[in-house]
Amino acid sequence: MNYQEVLDFLYTQLPMYQRVGKVAFKKDLTNTLRLAEVLNNPHQRFKSIHVAGTNGKGSTSHLIASVLQSAGYKVGLYTSPHLRSFRERIRVNGEEITESFISEFVNKHQSAIEKIAPSFFEITVVMAYAYFAEREVDFAVVETGLGGRLDSTNIITPELSVITSISLDHQDMLGHTIEEIAREKAGIIKDGVPVVVGHLPPEALHEIKLVVVQKQSVLDEPVVGQVPDMPSDLSLPVLRLNLGTVSRAIDQLRSRGIQVDESAFASGVNHVVAQTGLKGRWQTLRSVPRVICDVGHNEEAVVWLMEQVATIDYEKLHIVWGAVADKSLDKIFPLLIKECEYYFCAAHVPRAMSAEVLAEQAVNYGLKGQVYGSVDEAYHAALANANPKDLVFIGGSTFVVAELNDL
Repeated sequence: MNYQEVLDFLYTQLPMYQRVGKVAFKKDLTNTLRLAEVLNNPHQRFKSIHVAGTNGKGSTSHLIASVLQSAGYKVGLYTSPHLRSFRERIRVNGEEITESFISEFVNKHQSAIEKIAPSFFEITVVMAYAYFAEREVDFAVVETGLGGRLDSTNIITPELSVITSISLDHQDMLGHTIEEIAREKAGIIKDGVPVVVGHLPPEALHEIKLVVVQKQSVLDEPVVGQVPDMPSDLSLPVLRLNLGTVSRAIDQLRSRGIQVDESAFASGVNHVVAQTGLKGRWQTLRSVPRVICDVGHNEEAVVWLMEQVATIDYEKLHIVWGAVADKSLDKIFPLLIKECEYYFCAAHVPRAMSAEVLAEQAVNYGLKGQVYGSVDEAYHAALANANPKDLVFIGGSTFVVAELNDL
């Protein structure tokens, strides 16, 4: 199979949570371990940092990777989902995995893949670990997919575990309470491996501490009121939000003998977008009118996003919005700004909620807008209606942001 045929095989033959939802989610590490064993366990051949959390795990992973790069290390980075290209998921020092490696990997191991029948995510994780091992990275920064305890990434024993935040999301798979979700996220904690956590709800922190004691680990939690020194030109608010967690994570790595000086830390933070290819996090697409997109989609993320929008000086607000079908609109719509024009749309994925349903439900929450046939159509309608001093925001779903041609 050539590269395009390999991608078609991955997308159509294997379940993919991002496209089809819960049916593709497997609470079991068996397939990942079996496939890794076929490849002689590549995950055991490099050091790693494991990052979980409801929000902030992606940007935190990018930041840690960028800081380590600036310190002179060869760094692998695994994140999900991708926005435009499958290759975005797997990087070494910011460079995306090669098409040739992807093709060779699937062709070489096709029989094992068909026998084991792993999910899209399971095969992608093992592919990443094989790539990092082949490229002989010094460290791999690995972002979990869903949860942590039985997430496919969780076959590694890292140098450090990081849990950025815990709030209600994916309750049908991870648990219906903060405590249950915290226990799932805490599953990345390994025996004797230190853990850095962000600001967590008290009930979540309690569950984390129970696991830390059980695993004889060390917990590094934030000090109330303590704010780390921030590089002066750090422009993305989502990065500032997670900078304290990243700073403590790097301190923990230093305590384990990993050399990262302050200049490397500042350089890594300031150049994270250029060094790791971070996209879709409060990303400015145009300046006149100002256009911003963000992939945040759960309650905690939407509250924060609306707060950020409110800090911007604009004449009129235009919001392009889409959602996945399993999203609870009764929890999200009350959080959205009412004084604006909405452009409801659906991304071209099976999980997308129809724009008509969005518009019908929006009326109940005082949100006014029109229905559009695609993300592109909604986006260009917003641009056409916006004056130079207006603000256009695009969000609600990773898939909506992924379909923006300006990304």
